[in-house]
Amino acid sequence: MKSLNLNHVSKTYFDPYAGKNVNALRDVSFTLEQGEFVAIVGPSGCGKTTLLNMIAGFLPHTGGDILLDGKPVDGPGPERGVVFQSFALFPWKTVLDNVGFGPKMRGLPKAECDRIAREYLELAGLGHAAERYPNELSGGMQQRVGVVRALANNPEVLLMDEPFASVDAQTRMTLQEELTRIWQERRPTILFITHDVGEAVFLADRVIVLSKGAVLQEVAIDLPRPRHWDTLIDDDAFKAQSAQVLQLVRSA
Repeated sequence: MKSLNLNHVSKTYFDPYAGKNVNALRDVSFTLEQGEFVAIVGPSGCGKTTLLNMIAGFLPHTGGDILLDGKPVDGPGPERGVVFQSFALFPWKTVLDNVGFGPKMRGLPKAECDRIAREYLELAGLGHAAERYPNELSGGMQQRVGVVRALANNPEVLLMDEPFASVDAQTRMTLQEELTRIWQERRPTILFITHDVGEAVFLADRVIVLSKGAVLQEVAIDLPRPRHWDTLIDDDAFKAQSAQVLQLVRSA
C-alpha cells in the first residue's frame, strides 16, 4: 500500500527584514495512507501552504524526510498532482486539451489523451463543455476542470491548496459535494489545505490542525458517507466535530 510519510519535517529560512532565521515549520510528522482524505487547517501564517509546496516539491525542506511510497521527495513529479486556488488553466487550450495535458506530457497518443480527458469530464458533469475555452466557463466550472485535470494524470497523491476559496458560498458547497463524490468513486489520496473548518470537517477522514509551524492535534472525522450539505448542516455530530476543530484553531 502506497503512503505519504512526513518524518520530523522542518523548514527554516532567513528573513532579511528581521535579520535572522525563521522556523516556518518544525518537527512535522504524519502519514497519509492510500485512498485517505486528510485536511489541514490552522490560522494564517501557520505554514499550511509552505507544507503543501514542500510535499509538491516546489520548495526544499531543511530538515526531516518526506517520503512517497518510501522514496524521498526532492522535486516536482507527476505522482503528485496539485490544484491551486487560482484556476491555473491554459486559456488558449480547450477544456478537453486542458484535462488531457498531463497524459499528453506522459507521451500518450492524442486519441488516448482525449479518451481519458472525456472520461474525467463526464465524471465531473462537464462532458458538454469539452470543446469550450476556460473564459467561456463560470468560476465553479473552471475549478472543476482544474480538479479533474489533476486527476486525469493519475497521481498517487492529489494536493489541493484552498481550491474553492475564490468562488461564492453556494458554488463552494456544490464543489465540495462534487469532490467527495469523485473521491468516493476513484479514491485518490488527497491532502486538502483550507482555512474553513466546516469545509475540512465536511470533506475529510482526518483533520490536522497546525499551530506556529507544528502539528497541534489530529482529529478523526467519523461522519458517515456519502456526505451532503442538506443533511449535515444541521447534524449534531457535524456541529460537534466542527466546534472541536474550531476550538483547536482558535487556541492555535
